[in-house]
Amino acid sequence: MTPPSQHDPRPPYQQAADEIRGDIEAGRLQPGQQLPSHRELQERFNIANMTARSALRVLREEGLIYTVQGRGSYVADKPGEHSGDAEAARVKGGPPQKVEVDPEGGQATGPVTEALHALQDQLRTLNAEFQDLRKEVDALKAERNQP
Repeated sequence: MTPPSQHDPRPPYQQAADEIRGDIEAGRLQPGQQLPSHRELQERFNIANMTARSALRVLREEGLIYTVQGRGSYVADKPGEHSGDAEAARVKGGPPQKVEVDPEGGQATGPVTEALHALQDQLRTLNAEFQDLRKEVDALKAERNQP
């Protein structure tokens, strides 16, 4: 990808966010796929670390990506599905809510569906942690079996 354009009046973080958004919309980045690290984004777009973080913040606020603390950022399953801190608030509970169905698309909507999406995020996080632990165990077994 290209560094921020000198001819584009928008801030570099918006230009980087647009490039990543384009990759998501074009399918070059698939749902659940981890995005490049901050350092990789810095190199790819020739931007500062805080600029890369700002680009990811924009995409997170749009619901295109979600971030797992200490693990990285990932492409959301569907645009607008993940909305950062609002997800945590949705799963905290409250009175039971009825599920509504969108008459156009037949998709369930409402607080219950949103809570289920938040749980999906938590499961993805746990799965990533499980995979990391599995790799560590395999590495320890390999070390133990070496003469």
